[in-house]
Amino acid sequence: MRYLVNALLAAGLAFGLSLSAASAQAPAPAPLKPASPAAIAAAKEILTMKNVSAMYASAVPNIVQRTKDTLLQNNLNYQKDLNEVAVVVAQALAGREKDIGEQMAKIYASDFTEQELKDLVTFYKSPLGQKLLAQEPKTISASMQYMNQWAQSFAEEVNGQFRAEMRKRGKEI
Repeated sequence: MRYLVNALLAAGLAFGLSLSAASAQAPAPAPLKPASPAAIAAAKEILTMKNVSAMYASAVPNIVQRTKDTLLQNNLNYQKDLNEVAVVVAQALAGREKDIGEQMAKIYASDFTEQELKDLVTFYKSPLGQKLLAQEPKTISASMQYMNQWAQSFAEEVNGQFRAEMRKRGKEI
């Protein structure tokens, strides 16, 4: 599960970073609906039961590392300093990943009513909910593995189709 969570986090962060320039031009997300403290508390309980914090637990050190690596590409002569500064920056910003969890709880509380969140808490505490919490990471991992295998196989088929069509035009690629 940790591998899947880390892979999803890395993919999500990479995707988010790749869109940062585009998002500067995109409209701001719709404001969240106000939520009661009880709704936010229920959302936090759901996120805790789902162990969502594992997805972003290493966000701060990973972003610090990536930033250092990026800066290092153009400033090789500052490697020692950048390595030292990375430690200072990581320590100064430690714990900021909790901002993600807080906002996720607010998003859940905005998307679901307080009663729906309470019902979800009850569900996740039920035997079926517990099974879902335990089994879902394995199911997602197996699904991701299948999708990757399918994509690789399909890409080979598409490549073959391209080559066949180009051969019809008298061009070998």
